[in-house]
Amino acid sequence: MIETMTPPQTLALREKHAAALTSVLAALGLTAMKLVVGAATGSLGILSEAAHSALDLVAAVVTFYAVRISAQPPDRKHPYGHGKVENLSALVETALLLATCVWIVYEAVGRLLAPKPVTATIWAAAVMAASIAVDFTRSRILFATAKKHNSQALQADAIHFSTDIWSSLVVLLGLGALALADQLDQTSPLVHWLRRADSLAALAVSGIVLWVSMRLGRQAVDVLLDAGVQEAQDTIERAAAGLPGVRDVRRVRVRQSGPANFVDMLLTVPDGLDPDAGHDVVLLAKQAAQAVLPGADVLVELRPEAGAALLDRAKEVAEGFDVGVHDLDLRRVDGLLLLNLHAEVPKTLSLDEAHRRINEMEARLRRELGANCRVVTHIEPVGAHPVPAPDDPESAEALRQVVAEVVDETPGVCDLHGLVLLRSGTRISAAFHCRMPPETPITLAHDRTMLLEANLRARLPQLVRVTIHVEPDRCAVDAHP
Repeated sequence: MIETMTPPQTLALREKHAAALTSVLAALGLTAMKLVVGAATGSLGILSEAAHSALDLVAAVVTFYAVRISAQPPDRKHPYGHGKVENLSALVETALLLATCVWIVYEAVGRLLAPKPVTATIWAAAVMAASIAVDFTRSRILFATAKKHNSQALQADAIHFSTDIWSSLVVLLGLGALALADQLDQTSPLVHWLRRADSLAALAVSGIVLWVSMRLGRQAVDVLLDAGVQEAQDTIERAAAGLPGVRDVRRVRVRQSGPANFVDMLLTVPDGLDPDAGHDVVLLAKQAAQAVLPGADVLVELRPEAGAALLDRAKEVAEGFDVGVHDLDLRRVDGLLLLNLHAEVPKTLSLDEAHRRINEMEARLRRELGANCRVVTHIEPVGAHPVPAPDDPESAEALRQVVAEVVDETPGVCDLHGLVLLRSGTRISAAFHCRMPPETPITLAHDRTMLLEANLRARLPQLVRVTIHVEPDRCAVDAHP
């Protein structure tokens, strides 16, 4: 696995492994010390700390392996990598901490009701003091490594051990209360509570553990559900909106996967922006996102301002006529704005009814998009959709001749007119008008246009788009019953 990484990635993995392994060894040593001293003194506070450290040991081992797995590169099954294994390990730690809370509360309540003798020795205090020193050192190491490499698993360990410091201090206070009780007059009412200070200290430890576990669990769930990134998204959106050449920020999405961040954004740029200027906008947008989330994998999509706005407006107009549209194609040719689209109408309509509705929609589109706009609509019943075709270049004149022949040969269709051929490299798109009898059911009209389109694609496999507008009108179709 390491051999496939870059040198910086290998170094980062080694640093994370070292920090996780240090945590495992420290948790192992503390657990052993606390168990021995807690059993010898009978202190529930120390025993609860031993249980806490034992679960910290389990969590540290889980973190160690999570760091190793999360470093594996993306594959077909995990295109965003394995980083969320770290977030899963943090969720496992949450469950372990909650289990600790249940045990500590159960034992503490039992001892409050039926106190057991506890010996406050110098060894007990020494163990807790040593625990504080070790936890302080390893939490600083883990926090620094987690921050450097954006590792939630290491951060979870660091939070564990930093809160262990406070819980150890609580236990020390409990031991101090027991020592003080031995020095007071045993008939004093204060002695009654001081003797129970150890159990009260254990309850305080459980409260700390509960607070930490809820915090860790919320963070882990947020990342697993791609939540909790609103602040980063808003910051990136504001930064992108201020970039030169960006007219509008239409979308910013952030996804976390362990230590890795993924950003994709859709930006509106001026219509006709040249490729070099577009590349500069993409580069600036990536830099803006990585300034907020260092090292993020950023995908930037640019959409021309005029085209995007006009296509959105065309969709809004179609919705107003209860018409579904797809395969919209907007181009400027010799100063003329050409909009080709497929429109879906209810299957119950006749061709005449469908054509009237589409005519009204086209008139509205021309008013909305401008007088120099030409709209060609392929009418089809709801649910139909054409299939694209491969390349094969032909001359424009030969293409026109072939289209005319195919229309003439297709039953029930006549009068090819308004043919527009557009070329993009070796790919061709065709848009034209033809006629059918007005009483033709829309389903039959669509079947005929699909047959016409299939015949065209069979003869011209380089066609990637065919838009056929059918008009209700009588013509010489007797030859094609």
